[in-house]
Amino acid sequence: MKTTIPIGSDHAGFELKELIINWLKENNFTPIDKGCFSLESVDYPDYGHAVANEVESGSSDLGIVICGSGNGINMSVNKHLGIRGALCWEPEIAALSRQHNNANIVSIPARFISTEKAIEIISTFINTDFEGGRHQKRIEKIIINK
Repeated sequence: MKTTIPIGSDHAGFELKELIINWLKENNFTPIDKGCFSLESVDYPDYGHAVANEVESGSSDLGIVICGSGNGINMSVNKHLGIRGALCWEPEIAALSRQHNNANIVSIPARFISTEKAIEIISTFINTDFEGGRHQKRIEKIIINK
């Protein structure tokens, strides 16, 4: 797995993003900060798309996005081909999103979880592998070819 991890947030997730960036560095990952860069109000899709572009291009295997509820930014990343964003508020959900859904971007709801819980979720997400097998055919059915 590549050790570069793009991370992006809106203003509601800015402070948590900064803490997660420090955690990533302390744990031998290279975070790619895609913004935002202050508490000033911004539009979450801009930062979700920036992270999704990194993963979609193959520059990184996994990404992290954060907004107040985690929903809006997750909806944004899931508009990208090959991106499977998962909104996670518990480590068990993060594990299942990787094991069963081969999620490649984790979305964190900054206003609803503690920093400690966010770190636990991200650690679980990064360190859990896709199980493949029966789950692979389901992953292949996610994309609709028209």
